[in-house]
Amino acid sequence: MYGCEAWTISKQIQNKLEAIEMWFLRRMLRIPWTAKKTNESVLNEANKRRSLVRTIRKRQATFLGHVMRKGKLEHLVTTG
Repeated sequence: MYGCEAWTISKQIQNKLEAIEMWFLRRMLRIPWTAKKTNESVLNEANKRRSLVRTIRKRQATFLGHVMRKGKLEHLVTTG
């Protein structure tokens, strides 16, 4: 997730991030792909509170706040 503050996340990319996140969770919990478990049950089993997409959005908001306080060229570009 290095540099995720500058990513542009479309709906398609968001769906891919959520799919790979679910794949990671299933691998960490050693759930075979043949097991008939729903995504909700996997999330409950992992006691997951924050999703990958939510973490990226939070970092982007933090970075935008940093740029807006700085008052340099980046601030001029974002505010026009």
